[in-house]
Amino acid sequence: MAYLVKEIFYTLQGEGSHAGRPAVFCRFSRCNLWTGLEKDRERAICKFCDTDFVGTDGEGGGRFTTPEALAAAVEQAWPSAAADHRFVVCTGGEPLLQLDEAALEALHARGFEVAVETNGTRIPPKGIDWLCVSPKIGSELVVTRGDELKLVYPQLGGDPSQFEHLDYKHFRLQPMDGLEREANTQAAISYCMKNPRWTLSLQTHKYLGIQ
Repeated sequence: MAYLVKEIFYTLQGEGSHAGRPAVFCRFSRCNLWTGLEKDRERAICKFCDTDFVGTDGEGGGRFTTPEALAAAVEQAWPSAAADHRFVVCTGGEPLLQLDEAALEALHARGFEVAVETNGTRIPPKGIDWLCVSPKIGSELVVTRGDELKLVYPQLGGDPSQFEHLDYKHFRLQPMDGLEREANTQAAISYCMKNPRWTLSLQTHKYLGIQ
């Protein structure tokens, strides 16, 4: 199979448990909850996505025909002077439509710790070092355990408490971006303060003006 990747770039992780950590982002094309096309947004399960994951024309993007070629592209984005603490975040779109054990093995062979950000509708392959699941209300959540559950808040028809029985180490609430971001942030703060199992996750890369 070929891996279709929208973009590969080096930045700081902006959100969640690894916020502030240098990382290569490998953004896979395609998602099973939205086509990525505006004409389809209102019919999508996930209507609030703010990410362009269509095609392979982004920075470092392309069609990689082997796991080794994909891993080499990720390695090329990492600073050559920094040999240690290699970290890659596989995201999307929905990365688990494409990411497999062979790709994970190739990334590990080049010294990368591999984090995955997924909507939780696909069973993950073995070998992921950090699994972050962001459930979308209206989809079937099949991944019931992992390192981090990061819920975009608020979502119509969903309450954070419905996820608390799941086997995750961290439960994070992330304000939904958009025109109501300020109100959503205040609502998320209020919820976390009343329900201290949840901690606030902010998209710091947007405040900092980085990718």
